[in-house]
Amino acid sequence: MSRLLIFGLGYTSRAVAAHLEPRGWRVVGTTRDGRDDSIAFADRDRVRFEAEQATAILSSVPPDGDGDPVLERYRDVLTGRTLAYLSSTGVYGDADGGWVDESTPIAGRRANRNLADAAWLALGARVFRLPGIYGPGRSPLERVAAGEAHRVEQPGQVFSRVHVADVAKGVTYGLSAPAGSYNLSDDLPASQNDVVEYAAHLLGLEPPPFVALETLSPMARAFYGENRRVANGKARRVLGWRPDFPDYRFGLRALSATTSPAIASSAPAPASGDQR
Repeated sequence: MSRLLIFGLGYTSRAVAAHLEPRGWRVVGTTRDGRDDSIAFADRDRVRFEAEQATAILSSVPPDGDGDPVLERYRDVLTGRTLAYLSSTGVYGDADGGWVDESTPIAGRRANRNLADAAWLALGARVFRLPGIYGPGRSPLERVAAGEAHRVEQPGQVFSRVHVADVAKGVTYGLSAPAGSYNLSDDLPASQNDVVEYAAHLLGLEPPPFVALETLSPMARAFYGENRRVANGKARRVLGWRPDFPDYRFGLRALSATTSPAIASSAPAPASGDQR
């Protein structure tokens, strides 16, 4: 039986586990405090035991201000295993709306993310660079329904995104592929406004209002400070990967078909002046 140890058992890595377990993999993972029957990250003896038994090791733990916690604490037990790391397309930085691929120089604003990406590559890992991830329970549908979505006037601004199920499939394919970096993104970079408006359409709601960029949080403003299109050609060629949800419309339609009625019923009623 193939065995996978996951550092950081979160939303995306749980989807990876769910994709691998029916295919005969035994999957264990760490969390900060060992909740939900996972291993506590600080339990060095248990983590080292699982690493020694593992066929493959996947880290989804982001770097912090001191560096990559996994590499700092457990680098010595990574040797001799298939390694994978969930990185971010943020390592490419702003491309002024242009396309980026795996040959694009690393120029992201977060130096610690860039360094972690490079460090895992140097160890021979499969480094999966991911754009905005959405999926069940974490999509524009929930934000629109809760009245938490907005639109921003940023002409020409585009982002890439990927459905969490396509990430899980890409990582699965990548575990038996050559080491290196792989962009896992859908085929249609689009503006955030387009995505939010389509989510509202599926819910039968009016699109949310426009807000001024300067009214957003610093994190949100930083999000809008980068503009790029992410190419996925290498993953297609080398991994044989194809996204099941090639653009946000496919993904949101699939999610809306299985959306709990509670989400739709939680949507705020439009103001009287907005009814048409």
